[in-house]
Order: sequence, then C-alpha cells, then structure tokens
Amino acid sequence: MTNLSVELIKKLYYKEKLGTWEIANKLNVSPWKVWKFMVKKNLPRRTPEEANEKRFDRQLGKFSLKQNLSKKEKELKTAGIMLYWTEGCKRNLRKRGQRVDFANSNPQMIKLFLKFLRKICGVKEKRLRVLLYYYANQSLEDLKRYWHKITRISLKQFTKPYVRKDFLPEKSGKMEHGLIHIRYSDTKLFHQIENWIKEYCEKNNV
Repeated sequence: MTNLSVELIKKLYYKEKLGTWEIANKLNVSPWKVWKFMVKKNLPRRTPEEANEKRFDRQLGKFSLKQNLSKKEKELKTAGIMLYWTEGCKRNLRKRGQRVDFANSNPQMIKLFLKFLRKICGVKEKRLRVLLYYYANQSLEDLKRYWHKITRISLKQFTKPYVRKDFLPEKSGKMEHGLIHIRYSDTKLFHQIENWIKEYCEKNNV
C-alpha cells in the first residue's frame, strides 16, 4: 500500500498517538486502508475507551496554568485546592463531561476561589459563569448587583437563577445574599484540580 509501512504506522499510531483518521489525512490515503493495513500486519488498535482518552489528552484546555509560583502563589494554590475539596462539585461517574463548580454563600471564600482560578489556573474570564440560588422573599436584582461587585464577573455571564419558594420566617438571616455557584466548563481543568487534591493528600499522608 502506498506510503504505508509497519515502522511508519508504529511511529504515528503508538509513539505520536495519532488516530487512524489522522494518519490517513497525514499520508493522503483512506482511513480504510490504514485500518486494513493494521489488521493485515497484526498491529493492535486501541479500544474505544483508550481512543477517547488519547483524544482527550491531546485537547488543549481552555486555561493556562501559572508556572514557577512564588511563595504567596503556592499558598493561594493550596487554599484553592482546599476550598474545592470541601465545597466543590466532585466527579459524577454518570456524566461524560465534568466542570469546575464551586458553591458558597461566603463572599470572602468566593473571592479567594476566583483569585485561585484567575491567577493560578489562568482561566478565560468570558467562560466563567455564575448561578445564583436564593429565596423568593429576596430581591433578585439586588443580589445580582451584590455578587457582580464581589466576583467582578459580567452580569451577562449570570445564568438563569434558582429560586426557593418555600421560604419560612425562621430562615430569616440565613444566606443573607443567597448562595452562588462559580462554574467553569472545562473537563481538563476539573481533572487538574482533582489531581492536585490527590497529590496534596499523598504528600501529607492524608
């Protein structure tokens, strides 16, 4: 077959981790020829799960991690990791994609977590989203202005809020400003934070 050899396919498929379609495009042949050649030469192919994992690994995350952290930045990174470990949404095995989702009603915690996302994770500002959770007796517009001031996230990036209609008088004073979710839809960043938490636990024998 034109342009195909065992050595070349091994290099492209196993070493460079290209898929059969990518190899076909690179060599200007049909994907069927690549697949048939691999079968004929008994070259094992990746399982669908492995193929998805390799494809995921090659994708660029929509963020840029800060390198060479200063002492204060390392402290900020640890704080962000701990905040997400305690208040962040964890892995859901029923969902294919995962997103960073941090929920809290404390403005200082929200500010600190956003500082972690912006300075350490290098997130793209326009991809940040805010979900507001509040009681029916509260003013939505007042709450949106309050959290806009705290987060410095555009009101256009506030998604449809969730309102609790079962407000009871004895709940007065609780969640004075409601609760918000800071969300960032990037599976790779979610896994990165997961890995940081795991590394912290291993390092500290937790």
